Amino acid sequence: MAAGTNLSLSDEKMQYEFSSKLKQKLFILMGVGLGLIILGIIFSALGIGEGGGHGGGEEHSYVGSAGGGHGYSWTTRLWANLWLCGVYFNNIALIGIFFVAVNYVAWAGWSALIKRIPETFGYFLLISGPILLLVFFLSGDSLFHWKVSGITDPESANYDRLIDLKSPYLNTPFFLLRMVLYYALWIGLFFFLRKLSLQEDELTDYSGYLKKPVIYNKMVYFSAVFIVIYAVTSSSSAWDWVMSIDAHWFSTMFGWYNFASAFAAGLATTTLAVIYLKEQGYLKMVGEHHLHDLGKFMFAFSIFWTYIWFSQFLLIYYAHIPEETIYFMPRLFGHFRLLFFLNLIINFAFPFLGLMTKDSKRTMVFLKVVAYGLLVGHYLDFYIMIMPGTVGDHAAFGFFEAGSLCLFAGAFVYVFASNLAKVPLIAKNHPFIRESMNFTQFN
Repeated sequence: MAAGTNLSLSDEKMQYEFSSKLKQKLFILMGVGLGLIILGIIFSALGIGEGGGHGGGEEHSYVGSAGGGHGYSWTTRLWANLWLCGVYFNNIALIGIFFVAVNYVAWAGWSALIKRIPETFGYFLLISGPILLLVFFLSGDSLFHWKVSGITDPESANYDRLIDLKSPYLNTPFFLLRMVLYYALWIGLFFFLRKLSLQEDELTDYSGYLKKPVIYNKMVYFSAVFIVIYAVTSSSSAWDWVMSIDAHWFSTMFGWYNFASAFAAGLATTTLAVIYLKEQGYLKMVGEHHLHDLGKFMFAFSIFWTYIWFSQFLLIYYAHIPEETIYFMPRLFGHFRLLFFLNLIINFAFPFLGLMTKDSKRTMVFLKVVAYGLLVGHYLDFYIMIMPGTVGDHAAFGFFEAGSLCLFAGAFVYVFASNLAKVPLIAKNHPFIRESMNFTQFN
């Protein structure tokens, strides 16, 4: 399956066609998702199937979880699932831009053939941003305990001294200001990089451009700017959107943990998109060596995620400081116990064993199975991060969970495919396109 050196750009299908069949499937998927959410609302309003158990063993409620913290209603579960999927797919979109930026800064040539795929993920930020803002407003204080009325007022029955001490950072105006700033920076830099990328396609004097690749050099510079901004905002947005749900807890490693989970999911999405396009007759010059590198990235960052997972868990668990260990109590000993260990199996043991050999990293069937597993696994990872502090022991997998996932997955693929079809699939004037076309490895 190696990319043959006898192939050229003229042999490639340069324009992706977003088929009506795929559009129909995606509309059906989104319709099913919306229908499941409506069913969840109806059944929950009638008091049917409001919660369930997947924890195994005796169930407990702990301070800081929804089961032992602020009140629960079925609307909390709805908002929590919309917030979960919004954050999850927002992270995949950001990772697409980050992946392209890293390859530019590294002057990497192997990825030139496939760079348009992760680059296009960034368009979903235009969807996830408004959704997260809307959910934040509509959910009231059901997701974030620090939004409860009177929680920073010493005269109120709801007063919480610890949250009061954090209130200069955890308050609605500053939260919204940061959120708007994140999206302004992310979307602004994405569209600027995308504009430069498309400008490069319009060049006519390719040999002259190779001598002085002005646009490419700008891409390298502004990719570095994006990486620096993303390094800060990926951590701070993780503190805001996920860690502050459990406002009594903190971890200095949480930004890295969030990034590692998002990066593994983003790599899996990129790999699946590349394989899908190859199966549809596109990207003929993408061969086993390109797939091998994608497989190595998934393998490596699954191990990196495990390292961060273990480090965060071990340091907090060993120190046994109450305000830190409280995060793990409902996850390790309560309602989420089964999912806690399943998370480790899916996101570490499965990709570790599945991608250990060189041949498995070059075989599309193996890559697809592992990539789908990672997408499910890291959705589960974010589920475990968000649900204990919002819905607590009422968490289950039902209409809200399946519906939100179908709706967001369908929307993400639709946004990706529709924008991928608007521009050439391959960046033909990329200075390293020849290197990528003839990419080989000796390992």
